[in-house]
Amino acid sequence: MLNFLYKAIHNGSCFTIRARCISSTSNQHSFTVSYLINHFNFETPDKADLVISFFKNNGFSHSQISNIVRRLPPLLLSDPQKTFLPKLEFFMSKGFTSSDIATLVSRNPEILKRSLKNHVIPSFVFFKNLLGTDENTITAIKRFSGILIEKLGTRVVPNINLLRENGVPESNICALLKHSPRVIIKNVVRLKEIVEEVKEMGFDPLKFCFVQAVFAMSGMNKSTRERKVNAYKKWGLSEEEILEAFGKCPYCIMKSEDKIMRVMDFFVNKMGLEASLIVKHPVLLSLSLEKRMIPRVSVIEVLLSKGLVVKKNIYLPTVFMYSENLFLQKFVTPIRRKFLTC
Repeated sequence: MLNFLYKAIHNGSCFTIRARCISSTSNQHSFTVSYLINHFNFETPDKADLVISFFKNNGFSHSQISNIVRRLPPLLLSDPQKTFLPKLEFFMSKGFTSSDIATLVSRNPEILKRSLKNHVIPSFVFFKNLLGTDENTITAIKRFSGILIEKLGTRVVPNINLLRENGVPESNICALLKHSPRVIIKNVVRLKEIVEEVKEMGFDPLKFCFVQAVFAMSGMNKSTRERKVNAYKKWGLSEEEILEAFGKCPYCIMKSEDKIMRVMDFFVNKMGLEASLIVKHPVLLSLSLEKRMIPRVSVIEVLLSKGLVVKKNIYLPTVFMYSENLFLQKFVTPIRRKFLTC
């Protein structure tokens, strides 16, 4: 078992479950063994064997078990039937699949340390009361399981109250919690600063774009935001234009500098379009350059070269935003039918 622990801690997913002692072939190796024995009483592997077997029998993969052990070795001293099983059964009763639970626990083993009665269940009930259904609550937890770890009164409740006090509708708070739950456990002081910044930018708390902007701003620090703003400025956009684009689609500031530069290069240098196009249609930055925009331009260029479409009837931003089925219906299927009937 000590061999398992050593490998789990130092080699990630590479391990063996068979219990056996290991020889100290290096100072680091010797230190690891000594630490585990002195601090966690791992010289007898029986309890750890039970824990590993429990995880295996409940569908956890080798890499997931390894991650749990690496992040929280003391869990191997637990009684899995008494400590872990009730939590897994609770999650199953709410609609989580075995795979969901394995992913949830391996990403955030701290959940197994929380009291089911005094923490996990009250947290789940609190979020369900906000979101309305078990399904919505599961969606939020799967997006960020940390909301089950945080004490409700420390950040969650104060942050939700902060949004309410600033006039954010309950429906928008719920949408933020469901799709971007990490924001709700942001440091209270920092979230208050972000809310004030977003209001100063002119966002209306009553509109959904307000919580979108809060989410976007909460995911980066000032220096990161400035770098992204500078990426837009390199293409001649003013701060006013960038703010206008942000107002229409707050997520545009979340895109990587590389994505911003590649999309702008495609529009300006490859397509000969004005950089201001992104101000009118900032949502275009959310689309895949390689999987959507470039292939569609290629199709349109072929159709134009063969006289099958008229250039004045083509507005690329609209073409890019068409769903896949609508794009095929408008530009591919009719042409295919035309050739088949010839």
